[in-house]
Amino acid sequence: MKKKAPWAPLNGLLQDLPDDVCDRVGDEVQLVDMPAGKVLHEANVAQTTIYFPREGIVSLMYALESGDTSEFAMVGNEGVVGIGLLTGARSVPTRAVVKVGGEALALRGEFAIREFQRGGAFQEILLRYFQALVTQTAMTGVCNRHHTVDKQLSRWLLLVNDRVGSVEIKMTQEQIAHLLGVRREGITEAARRLQEDGCIRYSRGVIQVLDRECLVARSCECYGVVRTEYDRLLRPALEG
Repeated sequence: MKKKAPWAPLNGLLQDLPDDVCDRVGDEVQLVDMPAGKVLHEANVAQTTIYFPREGIVSLMYALESGDTSEFAMVGNEGVVGIGLLTGARSVPTRAVVKVGGEALALRGEFAIREFQRGGAFQEILLRYFQALVTQTAMTGVCNRHHTVDKQLSRWLLLVNDRVGSVEIKMTQEQIAHLLGVRREGITEAARRLQEDGCIRYSRGVIQVLDRECLVARSCECYGVVRTEYDRLLRPALEG
């Protein structure tokens, strides 16, 4: 019977690795705090660590020369931050910033690269995740270009809800506007309409998801594409 790695629960990529991989990773992994606002890696700065969140959300963002920012993907306990290291990219032109605080399992980049190059289960699950992340990134771009702020906000709230496992999201409208790359007034109006429809309740920087199916109905196809791809690529590997 397969034993559970005592350090792995709550991260979907690590929790069901084979025993030999768990033993090697267990000698290297460190549990670290991820307070909201912490920068896990800066743009164009050499990365030395990859992070497997156990809780919380990390926003992958790009900052324009004007100072405006936009989120192109988010990572929770289903994924890993810093996967570019494993593809040979020592640095990337984007930032990884903790938006919802929690904990993560940290691995030195050198060890992670060696383990990845061994092949086997560790490489397989990370390649599956990389493809899922590419899909999320692509659909974020499509959504931001073609869909209304109402649909973008609904999609974003659903993705956050999937990752935090909670109906309560602590984030201001200003913060959400920066992540989506839209004006705060647009988020204010979109949140008001979702609240009037009974999907959410918003008060003092706290959003409560009251009716998830209501959000699904008001979201666009982009959320469904991302969710389906994550389930298709990651669930078989995690359950296999």
